[in-house]
Amino acid sequence: MRRERLRDLLLDLGLWGLLATPVLLRLDPNDGGSWGQVAVGIAVLGAGVACCRALPLVALALAVALSLATSPELFTPAYAPALVVFGYLAGRRQRHTRGALALFAAVAVLGFALVPLSDGNVSQGFTVVLVLALAIVAPWLTGRYVRQYARLVRAGWELAARMEHEQAAVADRERLRERSRIAGDMHDSLGHDLALIALRAAALEVDPGLGARQQEAAGELRVAAADATARLRDIIGVLRTDAEGDEEPGAPTTPVGETVEEVVERARASGLRVELTRRGPDGATPPMVDRAVHRLVVESLTNAAKHAPGAPVRVALERTAGAEGTVTVAVSNGPADGERGEASGGTGLVGLDERVRLAGGRLTHGARADGGFVVRAVLPLEPGTPATVPARPPAPTSVRERDRARREVRRGLAQAIWIPLALVAALGVVMLVFGLWTQSRSFLDRDDYVELRVGDPLSADAERLPPHPLDGPPADAPPEPPGMDRCLYYRAAMTASVPVYRLCLVDGRLADKAIVG
Repeated sequence: MRRERLRDLLLDLGLWGLLATPVLLRLDPNDGGSWGQVAVGIAVLGAGVACCRALPLVALALAVALSLATSPELFTPAYAPALVVFGYLAGRRQRHTRGALALFAAVAVLGFALVPLSDGNVSQGFTVVLVLALAIVAPWLTGRYVRQYARLVRAGWELAARMEHEQAAVADRERLRERSRIAGDMHDSLGHDLALIALRAAALEVDPGLGARQQEAAGELRVAAADATARLRDIIGVLRTDAEGDEEPGAPTTPVGETVEEVVERARASGLRVELTRRGPDGATPPMVDRAVHRLVVESLTNAAKHAPGAPVRVALERTAGAEGTVTVAVSNGPADGERGEASGGTGLVGLDERVRLAGGRLTHGARADGGFVVRAVLPLEPGTPATVPARPPAPTSVRERDRARREVRRGLAQAIWIPLALVAALGVVMLVFGLWTQSRSFLDRDDYVELRVGDPLSADAERLPPHPLDGPPADAPPEPPGMDRCLYYRAAMTASVPVYRLCLVDGRLADKAIVG
C-alpha cells in the first residue's frame, strides 16, 4: 500500500511539472505576461493535480477558469495541455456523466455570455464551443471509452475464469462418476464370482466324501466369501448408488457382459446406420479393457445418434498380438444429415477419457475434415500403470481471453488517439476551404478600385463592392484615418503578397481610399 501511494505521488508530481512547463514558458514577462500570472497558474494547476484523483471535475473546472481568465476564447497555449489532460482524466476517473455534461454546458453558455466584453464578436462564442469540443469533450470521451472498455474487459475476464473453474469442476465430477461406474462394474463381476465361490464352498461343506476337517475348511471358506461379498457391497455399492443417482432420468442400461457386436446390433435395431469391422487375432481381453471398449462404443454411438442424426457410423476394432499387444477401437461418424442435433456439454468424453486412462490407455477425439467426428482409444492387453492426467491445459481459456482482451484494449486506445486527430484534421480542412471560399468573394478588381471616387455614395452592401470584405486589416497596415465610421479591406488577388485596398466610409460615402499591406 505504501509503495502504491509513493508511486501515485511521483506520478502526480510529474504531471504537475509537465502541465506547469507551458505556463512558465508562455506567461513570463517576455511573452506579455507577468511572474504573478505564472505563480497563480502553477499554484492552481498544483491544486488541480492534488484533487484530480478524488474530484476530477474540480480539477477540470480549475483549468477552464485559468484558460478563460487568460483568453475569453478559452484556448491558450499555456493551459491547452491542462485542458486536454484534465478532460481525459475526468472521463477516465469520473463514474457518472451528469456533472461533466453540466460543466460542459456551463462553459458553452459562459463563452457566449462573454461576447459583449469583446465588442460583440459572436465568433468568439463559436471559438469557445470549438475549443470545448476539441480540447475538453474529445479527451473526456476518450477517457470514458477507456474506462468502460477496461470495465468490460475486467468483467469478461472474471466471467471467463469463473466459467473455466466451473468447467474444471464438472470434469472432475464426471471423472468421479466414471470411477463410480467402474466400481459398480467391479461390484457386479466380483460379487457374482464371490457368490459362486460361496455356493461351491457350501456344496463342499455338506459333501459326504470329505472328512470333517475338509468340511470345516469349506465352511470357513463359505463364511469368508459371504463376508467379502457383504463388505464389497457396503464399500462399492455406495459408490454405485451415487453414480446411478447422477444418471439422467430414463437413461438406458446395458446387460452385464454385453459384447460390442450386441451393442452394434442393438443400435441398428433402433435405426442407426452402423458398420462394424474387426482386424487382428482373437483372444481373451482383460475385463478392465473389455469394459472400457464396451463403454466407448456405447457412448460414441449415443453421441452420434444425438448430435449427428442420420449420419453413417463406423466402428473399427483392431487387435495386435505380442508381449505389448494393444486393442484399438475407433468410432467415427460422418456429418449430420440435415440439421445438427443438440449441443453437447462434453462431460461424456471426460468420463470416457477417465475410464480409458484407468485402463492404461489413451483417448483422442476431434472433428474430421468432412464435418464428422471421431473417437479413438488405444488400450494395452497387459495391465499397466494408468496414464497420467495433464495437470493443466497448455493455454487455459481464461488466459487466452485475457490476452485477447489486452490486444483489444491496445487497439481501442490507438483508435481513441487517431480518431480525434482525424476529426481535428477534417475540421481544419473544412475551415481552410471555408476561408478560401470567403477570400474568393473578397477580391476587388483593380479597375473597379480606380473608378471609385472620394465622395461617391457607397455602403458595405453596395453592388460595386465584393460581398465579403476581409476580417480586418493586414498586419503591416498603417493606422486608419481618424473620424471614419468604418473601413473595409479587399484583396486584389488570391495571394498574400498582393496589395490590399482600404475603403473608409463616413455617412455612407467614400471618405478615403488607399492601398495598404
